[in-house]
Amino acid sequence: MTSAIRLTDPFRQPRSAEIEISVVMPCLNEADTIGTCVRKAIDTLRNNGISGEVIVADNGSTDASVSIATQLGARVVVVHEKGYGAALMGGIAAARGRYVLMGDADDSYDFREIPKFLGKLREGFDLVQGCRLPSGGGTLRPGAMPFLHRWWGNPMFSWLARGWFRSPVSDVYCGLRGFTRAHYERLAQRCTGMEFATEMIIKTSLIGARVAEVPITLHPDGRKAHAPHLRTFRDGWRTLRFFMLYSPRWLFLVPGACLVILGLLGYGIALPGLQLGRVRFDVHTLLFASLSIIAGYQSVVFALLTKVFAISERLLPQDPRLTKWAQRVSLERGLMFGALGMALGLGLLGGAIRQWWSVDFGPLDYSHTMRWVIPGMMCTTLGFQTILFSFFLSVLGLRRQ
Repeated sequence: MTSAIRLTDPFRQPRSAEIEISVVMPCLNEADTIGTCVRKAIDTLRNNGISGEVIVADNGSTDASVSIATQLGARVVVVHEKGYGAALMGGIAAARGRYVLMGDADDSYDFREIPKFLGKLREGFDLVQGCRLPSGGGTLRPGAMPFLHRWWGNPMFSWLARGWFRSPVSDVYCGLRGFTRAHYERLAQRCTGMEFATEMIIKTSLIGARVAEVPITLHPDGRKAHAPHLRTFRDGWRTLRFFMLYSPRWLFLVPGACLVILGLLGYGIALPGLQLGRVRFDVHTLLFASLSIIAGYQSVVFALLTKVFAISERLLPQDPRLTKWAQRVSLERGLMFGALGMALGLGLLGGAIRQWWSVDFGPLDYSHTMRWVIPGMMCTTLGFQTILFSFFLSVLGLRRQ
């Protein structure tokens, strides 16, 4: 069931009047609160002389949500694809305003705060993010936010967003936010689930758009018929996973570099057979160090491949540093370095075989011989990986040639 009722009609504005802002509310069985939210939004727009509309993006409600919203003057858009992000995408696609403000329909956000967001949008900001946390000037009413969300989830993910993506926000999870239609279209959002909100923050930060933050008040959830849709641990993991997938640096590069450095330190003390007190670092240390270097190198390579793929698929913006690096690296150079690594490794392994031959293939001094075998195995493996990496990188680059 859909309704073509326009918010401009109750405002008695001509149908040709430009709509400045569209208020979009995702909805799934929100009969307890949808009426309050729509009424607050409409009254705020009317009382402040703002040309706007209220859109309810219904995601399959089986209660009276649709009829309530329609009767109060909202335009209802039915979105069949399930998911918080899918509902918002459908509502934003139907919006006709120059600006869009999104907010949940559970009456936890006060839509009478619309003018705060619109004022910043009029100043030229691309995204105006609400902040519910006191650290950013916001206010939490008693019982409005669960303990873990208040003291762990929101602060931690907001801190990660600032550190990993240089996001200038204090409350990355806040769902009440406004943005320009042009900015939204530039983001090309993909997430249809609850990651939609964090995807918007991350992409906005990565492209360097103008972001403002306004303090808001969070009220207790007004639902009575059902529990909140958010699931603390499930959605917390989904957010962390999304953060890592959008940051190859922290998921692959930093851990990989640490492993390589640790492995090189292991080689530095194991090759000469250093001894500290009763502890002697011998070939077993060398073996562990080789494992660390191989695993670290693989992780670093995955960081580069992931970054190139993400940029080619427009998941991440162009990186000038990666572009300069790609200009210096070619398939032929990669194959050359890989071949040199394999040649070095095979040479060391050949030296070990020569030692075995020198004793007529009899017993060996393993402490000595393994100092040839282990580095030889590692260099051969790294060289072969480099050759594969070079070919795969060239495959990723085919679409851009």
